[in-house]
Amino acid sequence: MIEPLYKAADDRYERGMKYARSGKSGILLPRISLGFWHNFGEVDPLSRSKDIMRFAFDNGITSFDLANNYGPGYGTAEEAFGYVFDKWFRPYRDEMFIASKAGYDMWPGPYGNWGSRKYLMSSLEQSLRRMNLDYVDVFYSHRYDPETPLEETLQALVDMVRQGKALYVGISRWPLEAARFAFAYLRERDTPCLLFQDRYNIIDRKVVESGVLDAVSENGSGFIAFSPLAQGILTGRYLDGVPEGSRASVGRFLKASQITPELIGRIRQLNEIAESRGETLAEMALSWVLNDPRVTSVIVGCSSVAQLADSIKAVNAPAFDEETLRRIESIAQEMMRI
Repeated sequence: MIEPLYKAADDRYERGMKYARSGKSGILLPRISLGFWHNFGEVDPLSRSKDIMRFAFDNGITSFDLANNYGPGYGTAEEAFGYVFDKWFRPYRDEMFIASKAGYDMWPGPYGNWGSRKYLMSSLEQSLRRMNLDYVDVFYSHRYDPETPLEETLQALVDMVRQGKALYVGISRWPLEAARFAFAYLRERDTPCLLFQDRYNIIDRKVVESGVLDAVSENGSGFIAFSPLAQGILTGRYLDGVPEGSRASVGRFLKASQITPELIGRIRQLNEIAESRGETLAEMALSWVLNDPRVTSVIVGCSSVAQLADSIKAVNAPAFDEETLRRIESIAQEMMRI
């Protein structure tokens, strides 16, 4: 049976999604962006990827966050995206804001990692082919390279825009002084840094404590947060220990040894606050990040349409009162000391 062509929901911009301006730019991003770090690689069913992307777009999510080595294996998240895009989404290209990045290990040898011009330029060409695109909306330097001259990395980003292969550029996880250098370099070449990407959640505030988030805001760049649920810690998944099949049980990025009884106790306290607000813990964790006026959008991953539907609810969560914020802060401080 031939599957019918996809027609996006006519009311996709009227279903409750909200949008925020990315710094001092003309770009509005949905408060929730769809991330492809996990669950969209060659080990995942393509039909599920298609269903999640369709649901996202039908509910006003226009921002899709990828990178060259997302999978697993490397490149396969972009391949899955490219297949779905080419088959169903091409008529909607101008409504989509698609990101890719390079900076981490991608292919063997000295030219498939870090921040050289050769790596970044080659990676962008490969990403465009995998995703069946003529250009990306934003291309990021995925991480700071302490060995490559910053001018080389940044000029590659400038030239991508001048070549028409990226509309905007961004940087991800750069330290404060390097970020300030990047902001100035890009601005002076009429290619301002549109977005800065970093980890930010209730129990990981490094981007605030380092001064980076303030510097991003002062520069007029947008900020897009990833890992808002702290690898799943800030969900209901670990309220009763480590379930089989969870990230902690697999142990790649989150270890079971990290889920201590003390941590579980604090997670339960946060969950009680969420329940008093009529939210799940995950919804509250997302709405807490979105409560920061310096945050443009939050990247969420998901393994099902239902998970994404729950995340979208955070966009219209109740406002935080000062007492609730103080309680969350107190619990978070205890969690960071565990």
